[in-house]
Amino acid sequence: MFENQPKGLFALALANTGERFGYYTMLAVFALFLRANYGLSPAVAGTIYSSFLMFVYFFPLFGGMLADKFGFGKMVTTGIIIMFAGYLLLSIPLGGDTFALVVMLGALLLIGFGTGLFKGNLQVMVGDLYNDPQYKDKRDAGFSIFYMAINIGALFAPTAAIKIKEYAETSLGYSSNDAYHFSFAVACASLILSIAIYYLFRSTFRHTEGGTKKDAKAADAAPVEELSKEETKQRIVALCLVFAVVIFFWMAFHQNGLSLTYFADEFTAQSAEGLQAMCFNVWNLVAVIFIVYALFSLFQSKTGKAKAASATVILISLAFLCMSYDADGSISVSAPIFQQFNPFYVVALTPVSMAIFGSLAAKGKEPSAPRKIAYGMIVAAIAYALMAFASFGLPMPQTQMGADGNPVAVHVADVTPNLLIMVYLVLTFGELLLSPMGISFVSKVAPPKYKGMMMGGWFVATAIGNQLVVVGGLLWGAVPLWLCWSVFLGVCLVAAIFMFAMMKRLEKVC
Repeated sequence: MFENQPKGLFALALANTGERFGYYTMLAVFALFLRANYGLSPAVAGTIYSSFLMFVYFFPLFGGMLADKFGFGKMVTTGIIIMFAGYLLLSIPLGGDTFALVVMLGALLLIGFGTGLFKGNLQVMVGDLYNDPQYKDKRDAGFSIFYMAINIGALFAPTAAIKIKEYAETSLGYSSNDAYHFSFAVACASLILSIAIYYLFRSTFRHTEGGTKKDAKAADAAPVEELSKEETKQRIVALCLVFAVVIFFWMAFHQNGLSLTYFADEFTAQSAEGLQAMCFNVWNLVAVIFIVYALFSLFQSKTGKAKAASATVILISLAFLCMSYDADGSISVSAPIFQQFNPFYVVALTPVSMAIFGSLAAKGKEPSAPRKIAYGMIVAAIAYALMAFASFGLPMPQTQMGADGNPVAVHVADVTPNLLIMVYLVLTFGELLLSPMGISFVSKVAPPKYKGMMMGGWFVATAIGNQLVVVGGLLWGAVPLWLCWSVFLGVCLVAAIFMFAMMKRLEKVC
């Protein structure tokens, strides 16, 4: 899985892991923070949440344009500095008045713009590693590994957000609302780690940074793919069709931080025991990941020493899980913790998906990237079909006035946590089919002169989808739950049908 990949991939992936850890730590509690600290309604909190997500994924368009002119490396470094300033502002507890709200919105703008300079351009640099003919056939696998690394950071984020908040409350004596800011401060530390990794291993990917005279001379000397105006147009049109479809995937997928978190907070049992309780300990999930990767290593290793090492890892991980099991123990379950399951599934299932598609590729039967994206939309629809079916008969969301005069959500049901655990599994299958394959498709198909802009276009589509996440907040409490989930079921199905209708045109440019 990790063999014969360019060394720069792992450096860039780890740099991105640090940044994503901070981002997802902040995001895990952000929607709940907005309601608790400012007394906002689900709809208003949802509007701010979705608008922030939109800016995070819209600014890469401008980041790509700037990088096409000044270089990808410069924009990545500048982006980290700007993000750091935003997270630093967000980590300062200023209360819940109008001034605090304005400062918070300003911090979000800085984070969004900084991410726009960092995220897309880093991924273009990853794609450019595979311009070398030596690595040409490893592009999809490389982006799957890169995507997995992102989710390693996201896996630990919910636990970090909850634990640091609890520490601020119980050990430092901060109020519940002020304690949220300590979760946001984690992002500052993670960015320091990210930029340190970037510069320590810069030599492995420096040739992809662009923007220097040396790079310009190298580019002039290197053969450049010549495209006719017609071919350039075909590629851009194909990319725009894909962008249109992924809008609706992200609209549905990123409900994980909004309406699905509301559901976890108000409708899901707040305790677990036995095997179910083990799922909420991130270290148990890490042990499962070790078992999955060690199993692959066990069967793929060519030496007895390597096989023995893999078997040892499996035995140690199993022993750890057995020691963690407590048949009679019960733990409390906090709503943000459910967000750890998606990155866990991504990390654990990436080698599985790579093995499946590798096997299909060896037989000449691997689906094209556009076809994988269409399948991903269908899988996302199945996830919301599960939510709609399970929500029949549940009451409407309710609120009551808290001691501070602000509305507070009421816990009205105890649906088994297994529902959300299963839904996140299904959504992750859809994500693995769509997101890394989509990014790989853009890096492969984008006309050479517009690589930064086209990668920015992918993020603009994601931004629009993220803005539409607000639909979940608007529907929450306004319609029955089953109808809320059915809306996302419907848009995913329509997008899949459109994708299949355009398939010949899309596969023509692959």
